[in-house]
Amino acid sequence: MDASLVSFSQLNMCESKEKTFFKLIHGSGKEETSKEAKTRAKERRNRLSLLLQKPDLHETIHSSRFGFWARETRVSPEEAVKWSESFDKLLSHRDGLDAFTRFLKTEFSEENIEFWIACEDFKKSEDPQQIILKAKAIYEKFIQSDAPQEVNLDFHTKEVIAKSITQPALHCFNTAQSRVYQLMEQDSYTRFLKSDIYLDLVEGRPPRPTNLRRRSRSFTYNEFQDVNSDVAIWL
Repeated sequence: MDASLVSFSQLNMCESKEKTFFKLIHGSGKEETSKEAKTRAKERRNRLSLLLQKPDLHETIHSSRFGFWARETRVSPEEAVKWSESFDKLLSHRDGLDAFTRFLKTEFSEENIEFWIACEDFKKSEDPQQIILKAKAIYEKFIQSDAPQEVNLDFHTKEVIAKSITQPALHCFNTAQSRVYQLMEQDSYTRFLKSDIYLDLVEGRPPRPTNLRRRSRSFTYNEFQDVNSDVAIWL
């Protein structure tokens, strides 16, 4: 008799759980007639779907990071040594540019290299509409006061750019780009050559983890989704 009571109780508990789960996903019979209830049920299903997808998302992120480090370690020590010959040689090599950008991120100054890359791309523009759009976006992102990635420029240089931005020419950022280039060459580049990021590459050691900030938004693809860029890498 006792055994049957226990069994009956367990069945009721199972049934109760099933009903609760059914209500959570589908709602009650009355609620199903309500538009609001159907919307809530759909949202619950969407949340459940997102929870189920999270492990895949983690694997994708992990694979992406692994791919970045794998590409970084393919740089030969001999190639890395050449980067110390001049700042130009460093920037002209894709892996060198990647390593230098990673270093600037540790110093919270990656806006300098992103501005330099944006200017290099801008000078290759041919379409008049591209020139106007890109010039305005560079000015708003890197030059104007309180720009999200404002670079360190003197007031006079900023004023000259501000006056020319309505009818920009391909050389309108030359002075600013030159000043930022000199700043990186004389300051950041010398520290980069002494950094663990660079010395690990020269000595053939696997790159060690670094504390990086979240990457800035891609300048070309976010600011100019409808404009073709000649630069393959925006970091």
